[in-house]
Amino acid sequence: MTQPLPHRWRALWVTLVAGFMTLLDVSIVAVALPSMQRELGAAPASVQWVVSGYALTFGLTLVAAGRLGDAVGRRRMFLFALAAFVLFSAAAGAAPSIQALVIARLAQGIASGSLAPQNSALIQQLFRGAERGRAFGFFGATIGISTAVGPVVGGLILAFASWRWIFYVNVPIGVAALVLAARLLPRSPRSPREARGQLDPLGVLLLGGGVLAAMLPLVQAEDGGLRTLWWLFPGGAALLGAFAWWEARAVRRGRQPLLDPRLLTETPGYAGGIALGTVYFVGFSGIWLVLALYFQQGLGWSPLRSGLAVTPFSVGSAVAAVVAGRLVDRLGRRLTVLGLLTVVVGLVATAAILRYAPAWAVAPALLIGGVGSGLVISPNITLTLRNVPVRMAGVAGGALQTGQRVGAAVGTALLPGLYYVVLAATHRNSVAVMVAVCAAAAAVAVALFIAGAEWRADRGRPEPEPNPELRAHAASG
Repeated sequence: MTQPLPHRWRALWVTLVAGFMTLLDVSIVAVALPSMQRELGAAPASVQWVVSGYALTFGLTLVAAGRLGDAVGRRRMFLFALAAFVLFSAAAGAAPSIQALVIARLAQGIASGSLAPQNSALIQQLFRGAERGRAFGFFGATIGISTAVGPVVGGLILAFASWRWIFYVNVPIGVAALVLAARLLPRSPRSPREARGQLDPLGVLLLGGGVLAAMLPLVQAEDGGLRTLWWLFPGGAALLGAFAWWEARAVRRGRQPLLDPRLLTETPGYAGGIALGTVYFVGFSGIWLVLALYFQQGLGWSPLRSGLAVTPFSVGSAVAAVVAGRLVDRLGRRLTVLGLLTVVVGLVATAAILRYAPAWAVAPALLIGGVGSGLVISPNITLTLRNVPVRMAGVAGGALQTGQRVGAAVGTALLPGLYYVVLAATHRNSVAVMVAVCAAAAAVAVALFIAGAEWRADRGRPEPEPNPELRAHAASG
C-alpha cells in the first residue's frame, strides 16, 4: 500500500491559498467598479465585463482543465495556471484602458478556472478516509470565506489605495505560493506527450459552447442579457445534448471521453451532489449582491460597512466548515440536510429582520445562516466525490464546480432582478430585500429536498468499499 505523502497538509495549505485568491477575485472587484469607471473613462456596460467576463471564462474552463489535469498531471496544471494567474493579475493592475483591463480579466478567469479543479483533485489524490473529509472541510471553508469577504477586502483596499492594488496584491502572494507548490506538490509520472491521446477536443468544444450559451445571458443580465440573448438558451441545450451523445459514443467505442457519462449514471451520489450544489449556489451566491444593493443603495452605507455587515455569515461558515470536515465521514448526508435546514431558517430570519427591525440586528440571523452553509459546501464536495475514481478526480471536480458557477450566475442574475422589480412596484427597499432573500431561501429549500432524497438513497446503499484506484494513484499526478 502506498504511503501517504508526508508533507500533504503543507501542500494542501499552499493550494488553498492559491484557490482563495482566485475565488476572491470573483467578488472583490465589484466594489471597485465605480473607481475603475471614473479613472478609465469607461461606459457602465464595458466596466461590468470586468466582473462578468471573469465569471464567464472561469466557468467555461473548469471541466476541460480538470480533464487536462487528470491526463497530464495536476502539479503541472496547477503550476501553469497559478503562474498565468499571477501574470494576468499584474496585467490587470497595470491596464491603461478598459479594453486592456477586460482582456486581462478574461485571461485571469481562464487561469482561475484551470487552477480550481486541480484543488479538489489533489485532495482526492493526497488524502483518504477521515483525513479527506477534514481536507475538504478546509476547502469548503475557503470557498465560503472567499465568497463572503470579497466586498470587505475590496473596501479595505479602496480605503487606503488605488483599485489597481486589488490586482497587484495577488502578485507577491501568488509568487510565494508558486515557489512552495513547486516544492511540495507530487510529480506526475506521465508526460504531456503520453497523455495527448486521452484528450477529447470535440467534447471540449461542445461542452464549452453549451456552457457559454447558458451563462452569457445570465452574466449579462444587468445589461438586458436575459431579454436580448434568451435565444442562446435553446442553442446551449442543443449543444449540451450533442455533448452527451458524443461522450456516450466515445465510451461505446472504447475511447477516453472528456466527461465519462458513467460518473453521472453509475457513481453513487455524484449526480445528486452536482444538482444539490448547483441549486444551493443559486441562493448562496445571489444573496450577496442583494444585500449589497440594500445596504448601499437602500440605507446609504459605504461598501466597507456593507461588507462588514455580512461578516457574521462568513465567520459562521468558516468555523462550521472545518467542524463539518471532521463529522462528514460519520454523519454523511444527514449533515447536509441539517446544514440546509439551518440556512433556510437563517435566511427567513434575515428577511424578517431586514423588513421589520433595524438592519444592525441582522447579525445573529446571518451567523445562523453561515453556520448552516459551512455544513453544506464542504460535506457536499466530500460526499459527491467520495466514490469517484482518483484518475477522474479532476474532471469530476471540474463538473461539480461548473454546476456551482452556473448556479451562481443564475442567482446573481435573478435575485437582484427580483429586488429591482419589487422595489419598482412598492418603492420600499425593505420589502424588496425581504422578497429577494425569501427567494434565496426557496432555492435553498429545493436543495434541501435534493439532499433529503440523497440521504434516503444512501440509507439503501451498502457502505462504499475503499476505492482501489485511490491506492494505485495516490502518488501520481
